[in-house]
Amino acid sequence: MQSSTTSPAGTGRSGTRWALVSVLSANMLVDALEVSATVVALPWIGDGLGLPVPGLQWVLSAFAAGFGSLVLLGGRLVERLGRRRVYLAALLLFAAASLAGALADGAAVLIATRVVKGGCVALTAPTGLAILVSAVPEGPDRRRAVSLYSFFGAAGFCAGLLLSGLLTGVGWRWTLAFPAPVALLLLAAGLRLVPRDGPAPRPGARATRLAPAAGLAFGAAVALLLYGLSCAVGTGREPGRAGAAFAGALLSAAVLVAAERASPRPLLAAGLLGHGPLVRSAIGAAALNGSYVAFLLVAALDLHRAGSTPWQTALAFLPAGAPLAVSALYSARLASWLGPARAVAAGAVAAPLGYALYPRAGPGGPGFTDLLPATGCVGAAFVLAFTALHLQATGGLPPEHRQPAGALYQTCVQLGAALTAVPVAALYPADRDAALALVTAVGLTGAGVALSALTGRNRLPHLPAPGRTGTPVRRERKAS
Repeated sequence: MQSSTTSPAGTGRSGTRWALVSVLSANMLVDALEVSATVVALPWIGDGLGLPVPGLQWVLSAFAAGFGSLVLLGGRLVERLGRRRVYLAALLLFAAASLAGALADGAAVLIATRVVKGGCVALTAPTGLAILVSAVPEGPDRRRAVSLYSFFGAAGFCAGLLLSGLLTGVGWRWTLAFPAPVALLLLAAGLRLVPRDGPAPRPGARATRLAPAAGLAFGAAVALLLYGLSCAVGTGREPGRAGAAFAGALLSAAVLVAAERASPRPLLAAGLLGHGPLVRSAIGAAALNGSYVAFLLVAALDLHRAGSTPWQTALAFLPAGAPLAVSALYSARLASWLGPARAVAAGAVAAPLGYALYPRAGPGGPGFTDLLPATGCVGAAFVLAFTALHLQATGGLPPEHRQPAGALYQTCVQLGAALTAVPVAALYPADRDAALALVTAVGLTGAGVALSALTGRNRLPHLPAPGRTGTPVRRERKAS
């Protein structure tokens, strides 16, 4: 259960309320630009720190892993500490990690800050939306506020490309440092505008004790799995370390399962794993986001090798991100018009088509026009599928299941990026074409899952209420 929120003095006034919406939306923009800004700067970060490609990808994967590992636990932290406290603390920690990453003189510190920043975004993004929804009355104002919040999130990717193109040309450390002062300004505004939390029911001692244990076990399993993959693929294979890491991941997973079974309020309702639309959407989103991030990684390395400047790299990537920003306010209407399943399928097919069109060879490396067919298809894929995937994941669920289902969905989105980038980066130095083939294969997997939804029936099982293992939720099943 989320903590209730009380309005501070003046929150009821329209001007103050929209000032809060502006702060929350601006924070969403900063959160969203983290990935795109880092992708552009990545080759220059590698040059500056002397990182080879297999090690360099951890700058991307660490952020995704930190985000994906904390989404499920984030809701419990909000319950325990309150929205305001969690949101503002995460903003402060995000600013500190940004500054520490910019000043890092080695890979270990930089990667650690990326994990922290990913975890902070896992807290600020959903908590910010929850604060917005509770502060703005239901009706046209709330719809406009949520649309603005979503638009800033979509526009953040393009903003990150352009900003990084400018700042990395001066020095890659400026790209990493830029979010710090912005986050501090948003923190100062948030201290005044974010409503204080009212009294909320406290979870039982047993649930409080087991939730962090499950969260830590999940994070450990993710980290060990990623490390095992990095040791198992590519020219620097280390089978012994890979085997030990995979064994540790399995052990951590066992601890996670045990903690979840023992908890009266598990982080994830087991019944959600049997809900076909949610599972298909989570797999499809993981494949789409994973192949997308890995594709940008390969393209960034290719462009850098061909002598492109950071600004040229940013412009080359714009067709892959700009269409989503331009269509963000209308993406839900598009998904409803086509039908979520058809929109997802169209987008899932467009993505691997774009990867297949990416230039495979050329002594001078790819140029803007060479990349345009590929980046254009990938941009169209996100316009068609991004919002539709989320609607398909949670639309058929009762209201009480949508928050945990959304957390599971976002976890899969982020872990898809981390799990794809690791082997692609390991393959790239020895066989660039094999790395691209893996990107395409991941995209095709998402397309296969999406197309299967068009040929089968979506079974909607009775689901137990969140945090319970019995008593199904009975609901009417609408004819499709």
